[in-house]
Amino acid sequence: MSLRSLEICAGAGGQACGLERAGFEPVMLVDDDPHACATLRANRPNWDVRQMDVADLVGAEHPQILDVDLLAGGLPSVPYSQAGRGKGAGDSRDLLRQSIWLAGEVQPRALMLQNVPRLLTESTFEDARKFVREELEHLGYAYDWRILDAREFGVHQRRPYSVLVAMRPDDMSRFRWPEPAPGARTVGEVLWSSMASRGWPYAAEWRRIADGIAPTIVGGSRDRGGADLGPSRSKAAWARLGVNGDSIADDVPGPDFELRAGEGTKDRAGLPKLTADQAAVLQGIPDDWTITGRKTARYRQIGHAFPPPLATIMGESIARALER
Repeated sequence: MSLRSLEICAGAGGQACGLERAGFEPVMLVDDDPHACATLRANRPNWDVRQMDVADLVGAEHPQILDVDLLAGGLPSVPYSQAGRGKGAGDSRDLLRQSIWLAGEVQPRALMLQNVPRLLTESTFEDARKFVREELEHLGYAYDWRILDAREFGVHQRRPYSVLVAMRPDDMSRFRWPEPAPGARTVGEVLWSSMASRGWPYAAEWRRIADGIAPTIVGGSRDRGGADLGPSRSKAAWARLGVNGDSIADDVPGPDFELRAGEGTKDRAGLPKLTADQAAVLQGIPDDWTITGRKTARYRQIGHAFPPPLATIMGESIARALER
């Protein structure tokens, strides 16, 4: 029998896709982004996808979400990120408290929430951590909170998360964090075949340059311009791997694109750009999961997604703990 889940801040379904493989069937998925909701519906027409703000979700109005086996969500990271200037609960986009309150209403057997590592490590957010600790203890949950890097769990990208897991004490005593399994492949190893797919003569040379693990793919904000690979520091890191991070390409290089590497990070015109599909590969999104929308909307969904391989591994660990 499958386990029932409620997913908030579901995005394009990276986590839902991974949890599905671990045996969880969502009774509802909630997100306020119309592009993400369209992607979810396109891939799983039978799923109950609700486009709404998590703060407006009332358990009493949706009996099917009560007492689910798992409440899971990848909460907005901007309130706790450097880019968001670390406003935490003072940021209107923060949903940490609403998520814990929702758990009190839904009473799931297990809770899993992800955010940026800074939420767990920075002294600035001690009040937020204290709130979580006190509320979960009041609700009768035991919990653990750790930092996991997706590159140690089947994802070819440096992508650390703070992951909170909470269950009833008896179940939590059976929970075991998954063991890291280093082995992430380099950008060149993962993307070389796609870079060569249109006859680009420099693909083999580019593979040798792209010999490092991918930096974190940044999805960006709906409030800013087109899709790119992040702030200046991220773009410089990508340039060292032979990738122009100034924007996302419509297609991989063709026969006439001349590779010009080693000319410094300021002039990136001679480096190939990633496509949204290539970003999806680095994010661990399976080929049969379609990200809908135009290029910028697709890339942002991909960049915000929780990597499916990590979601599957965490889902399996939680499922084992819930077995009686």
